Amino acid sequence: MTFTFVTLFSNLIEGYFNDSILKRAMEKSLFSVKYLNPRDFSTNKHSKVDDTAFGGGAGMVMNPQPLFDALDSLKKEDENVHIVFMTPVAKPFVQNDAKRLAKKSHVAFVSGRYEGIDERVIEKYADEVFSIGDYILTGGELASLVVCDAVSRNIEGVLGNSASLEVESFETPLLEAPSFSKPKLYEGLSVPSEYLKGNHSKIRSLKLALSESKTKFFRPQELKKHKATQKLS
Repeated sequence: MTFTFVTLFSNLIEGYFNDSILKRAMEKSLFSVKYLNPRDFSTNKHSKVDDTAFGGGAGMVMNPQPLFDALDSLKKEDENVHIVFMTPVAKPFVQNDAKRLAKKSHVAFVSGRYEGIDERVIEKYADEVFSIGDYILTGGELASLVVCDAVSRNIEGVLGNSASLEVESFETPLLEAPSFSKPKLYEGLSVPSEYLKGNHSKIRSLKLALSESKTKFFRPQELKKHKATQKLS
């Protein structure tokens, strides 16, 4: 699989793939990462990629020409590329999107800067548009990395133990149960005793109860969905 980051600042992204799980996955050729800079396609003599906004308003907007040409070149290289734009004014990115995108052969993330991207670029080239939350970032690079990370760990072989995907939060309506490690007692805080006894049936029951408790506190609507599903099954 290939990820392409369409960004003015590839250096903000490159370091993320230099360590840990994703580095090992790249070394195994489970996926590759490429970069495409719209500035390289600017026909402006100063290589500008932004301009003032029609209709007024503060800040500059990424204008269409460099992005049109950059994305045209990307599509000529690979007509199957799936182009994703990151913007706060879009549907929320969720785990099912990560699993679905992991089945694509090539995903490109377009990262905006300044006050955003000329809407005509999105209208012409977007296969999907996502938001990672109701807040504003300085640029789209962080959002692109968040989505790429979530997608990449769903590629077969990236995680050492694929079973870990099955018990994570958002694979069901319930949030994942708390995790504990050694030592059993640390600064007066202990691991739940049931975790230590080796009775897997009771451990599963406790984890379910803890998942429900955490979901009730943080995501009460999701707990209602879970209870409704249980009644139907």
